[in-house]
Amino acid sequence: MSVPSHPFTLMNQVYRKVMPNVHRELFFWKDLASAIPNVELRKQALASIEHKTFHCEGGSILGLLSLDRKEEAIKFIVAYQTISDYLDNLCDRSTSLDPVDFAALHESMKDALTVGAEPKNYYRYREDQNDNEYLHKLVKTCQEVLANIEYYEAIKPYLIELCQYYCELQIHKHVCVEERVERLENMFHQYKNSLPEMEWYEFSACSGSTLGIFCLVSYAMRSDFKKEYAKIIREGYFPYIQGLHILLDYFIDQDEDREGGDLNFCFYYDNEKQLFERLIHFLKEADKHTNKLPDQKFHKLINRGLLGVYLSDVKVNKQRNVQKLSKKLMKYAGSISYFFYWNGRAYRGLQNFIPTSLIKALLNNRVKNEKNVV
Repeated sequence: MSVPSHPFTLMNQVYRKVMPNVHRELFFWKDLASAIPNVELRKQALASIEHKTFHCEGGSILGLLSLDRKEEAIKFIVAYQTISDYLDNLCDRSTSLDPVDFAALHESMKDALTVGAEPKNYYRYREDQNDNEYLHKLVKTCQEVLANIEYYEAIKPYLIELCQYYCELQIHKHVCVEERVERLENMFHQYKNSLPEMEWYEFSACSGSTLGIFCLVSYAMRSDFKKEYAKIIREGYFPYIQGLHILLDYFIDQDEDREGGDLNFCFYYDNEKQLFERLIHFLKEADKHTNKLPDQKFHKLINRGLLGVYLSDVKVNKQRNVQKLSKKLMKYAGSISYFFYWNGRAYRGLQNFIPTSLIKALLNNRVKNEKNVV
């Protein structure tokens, strides 16, 4: 088996080998989430799976880099992304806006990347407590996968580094509105000397992606992995590929965030011209930073895939200015992005026709096999 380097072979493997595994894993976690005794924790756990499935779907494409260990890679990716989405929901719905609480919750993400770390009470600063070990099980699942990776120690420092950026971002962006920008600016100045030229809101975007972690874990599962790859992969994905990912996410959510009064990093550009120029800059740099990566063509497909998939979202057509800039971005990015664009639209259209009976059968099979494992 080889890593796909052509858009057609990539999408063939995505539909045949990635998506079925992703949905099997998600339905397993959904089953456990349904059994959470606390009403609020159960509500947010289920909502994070139901409304953010595409995060796991997209991230799991990087599992193809693990070659014949893609099921293990996807198991890790889905569990880790589910932690991320669940905590994001808990912070979004928080009434206390307490950074101490947010920090405690996000200790789970570092523990998930640290083999041997003992899970703790991540809810210790909030009233809602009993999740029937749901978060602990997610953490332990990640640890179990990492424990079986020969080159874990080589990638661990970079996993923790990327996790640190992500967790700090999540803490700062969920506090009271009056403190958010100042906190994020301070975070940026803390790391500024080690970054290429960018603004605080761009660094925040770069910090908000989990793609680098998924790439590192997937590669480290391979027998041909070399220890020096760890740094190359980290530098390949952070900051630019991760930044492109999250800037596109915020780009299509502008109207939604404006109406909800939510933080959106695209709001801080001076005008649409500057926004467009910086998105193009991130795309160019993302492509440039794939040059030293193994399987370079695959990573360039990921960059084009990010554009195509995000810009094919129905939200784009509901926002005149976003739609206008999207057309310019697609034109610049070229035919491969259009390929992913139409795939994205087609996949969303077909999602309602996925046979739930088949997925439930897969779920029941996994529950029987793993009930006493996690």
